[in-house]
Amino acid sequence: MTTAKRDTYTPETLLTVAVRIFNERGYDGTSMEHLSKAAGISKSSIYHHVAGKEELLRRAVSRALDALFAILDEPGAVRGRTIERVEYVTRRTVEVLMAELPYVTLLLRVRGNTKTERWAMERRREFDQRVADLLKAAAADGDLRADMDMRLATRLLFGMVNSLVEWYRPLPGGGYDGDQVAEAVVRLAFDGLRTDS
Repeated sequence: MTTAKRDTYTPETLLTVAVRIFNERGYDGTSMEHLSKAAGISKSSIYHHVAGKEELLRRAVSRALDALFAILDEPGAVRGRTIERVEYVTRRTVEVLMAELPYVTLLLRVRGNTKTERWAMERRREFDQRVADLLKAAAADGDLRADMDMRLATRLLFGMVNSLVEWYRPLPGGGYDGDQVAEAVVRLAFDGLRTDS
């Protein structure tokens, strides 16, 4: 007896397919028809589990945001000297980006055209602000160079980290080791920013 394809699909596998299609076509350029074809199920099967594509978007960007915000509560982010905390948060942000690459890619590509996108952008700004506050605190502690504009340093740091979604591919197949990438980001950023470098 053969099991129908729709019997083996789950909301999680549907989400995986939706994220892939959103990243390939753009959220606005993706229809429910595109999603149903990519998932190999009917549109009514999708609607049985989610209200529509915006719910899929919210689930996807929530996964990325939840992983990023969880970093800020980890012991390495809340204990120790501020400079060590900001380096820890930077390293972990890179690690989360690599572990949740399709989800973070989607998060970084939202443009604010829907309620969910505006919510995601606001949450992303909140995360960025919390990291920026850590950088400012490290500068106030005297651990970062006083001649560096911390707003500019923050933008450059996020630019470097966020650019990973455009080129990072995990091993094998010519990609990079995740630990190597995380360490390189922290060294490039903070060897130039630390007062003791």
